[in-house]
Amino acid sequence: MGAIDIAEVSRRSGAPASTLRFYEEKGLIESIGRRGLRRIFEPGVLERLALIDVGRAAGFSLDEIAAMFGADGRPRIDRAMLAAKADEIDLLLRRLKAMRDGLRHAAACPAPSHMECPSFRSIVAKAARTARSARRRRPLAGAKGRSAAAPGGR
Repeated sequence: MGAIDIAEVSRRSGAPASTLRFYEEKGLIESIGRRGLRRIFEPGVLERLALIDVGRAAGFSLDEIAAMFGADGRPRIDRAMLAAKADEIDLLLRRLKAMRDGLRHAAACPAPSHMECPSFRSIVAKAARTARSARRRRPLAGAKGRSAAAPGGR
């Protein structure tokens, strides 16, 4: 299979052309030239875009994903970084489970007012402590190493 133009890459990958141009600007993908005004790519760009999608779905920033590729374009994925991201996801899952359980309790709580329910008050207090703790740990928006989402929803 020969080179494919940006429209075909967009069709096959589901990524809008604007996202492909943005990824190229960020150094995540590279066109090999032009056919008229259209960028053309090696067919391997589709696999690379799939890897980028997996990274984004796992919560990696575009800068983190870019670092997962060597100078030769081949994946060079840091296993420690993957393990750290898996730990982050575990923590998020625990928090989401606690939130789900709290919502279910609040929905079925027999107390006349939620604030009269000791369990609900405990859930609220724990949520407030967790939120304060997360705000203290969270880097400022736009902090180094974090990328905004690409245009086109990617």
